[in-house]
Amino acid sequence: MPASEPILEVSGLVKHYPLTQGILFKKQVGAVKAVDGVDFALGQGETLGIVGESGCGKSTVAKMLVNLERPTAGQIKYKGEDVTKLSGRALKAVRRNIQMVFQDPYTSLNPRMTVGDIIGEPYEIHPEVAPKGDRRRRVQDLLDVVGLNPEYINRYPHQFSGGQRQRIGIARGLALRPEIIVADEPVSALDVSVQAQVVNLLDSLQNEFDLSYVFIAHDLSIVRHISDRVGVMYLGRIVEIGTDEEIYEHPTHPYTQALLSAVPVPDPEAREHRERIILSGDVPSPANIPSGCRFRTRCWKAQERCALEVPELAVPAVLRIGEKTPAQHDSACFFAEEKHVVPTE
Repeated sequence: MPASEPILEVSGLVKHYPLTQGILFKKQVGAVKAVDGVDFALGQGETLGIVGESGCGKSTVAKMLVNLERPTAGQIKYKGEDVTKLSGRALKAVRRNIQMVFQDPYTSLNPRMTVGDIIGEPYEIHPEVAPKGDRRRRVQDLLDVVGLNPEYINRYPHQFSGGQRQRIGIARGLALRPEIIVADEPVSALDVSVQAQVVNLLDSLQNEFDLSYVFIAHDLSIVRHISDRVGVMYLGRIVEIGTDEEIYEHPTHPYTQALLSAVPVPDPEAREHRERIILSGDVPSPANIPSGCRFRTRCWKAQERCALEVPELAVPAVLRIGEKTPAQHDSACFFAEEKHVVPTE
């Protein structure tokens, strides 16, 4: 659980896309289980990182948090109110406080609009935030905050680099002074040097604007740099969640351990002594999820029990014994055990 009071609580979140057959008389023959029971809480001023392979459901979770997708089941509570049941003005008021930074800075900006119009568009939807005569100054202030020249207000997106476009996307997200920003892989399309600049910008803006982040990425090193807590997703569910120290230094789920073993290590000596974990097989289709533990088809610890029962996301019983240690965090595995993937010495 977050250290501070939760501002956002997600429980039992599910998103299934129906699979149909037929042209005139469509019949549902199955479902793609993109998200299949996700639970987490986000504290005030906290950054929660969500990591996992492509196709695990990270971006679908992000879209549901900002109501771009309606969940099949589950609750998303913002300050105690279930936003999945809201509509009309009530939903519009909540969406003002939960904004999103999209993955691709090239397609998330309208090429026919100037930067001033793009960043100022939220004020057209929520006119109570800024009077008409004050909007241009506010847009220029936002450009300055994200490190761009305020004089660029009349330029078009094609006149900027990828990193600058993502800064424009961040400025648009900040326009309404939200409390939560959902960043869906905001640096994956950028060069490595630019990634660091954008991550550092997000970090500094968090303190300045008192923001809470849901930071989604597949790069574990970037997530560790910015996150207070980290959730690891696999095939529509969170399989392990804890603080950055618990996840990176004391991982207990086999999937997390395999992910960490693939992270590049700059220290040649540590790299030489690292145990590389190679997963067998491919990620199963979300339309045909394995019974029991969904990771069992690729897990070297899998036993008969794993096919019959679904492991609960909780502190494993074997780790509850004794004094409190960083290994005592939620992990959805019957045979969870702490493993130091990268040697500290």
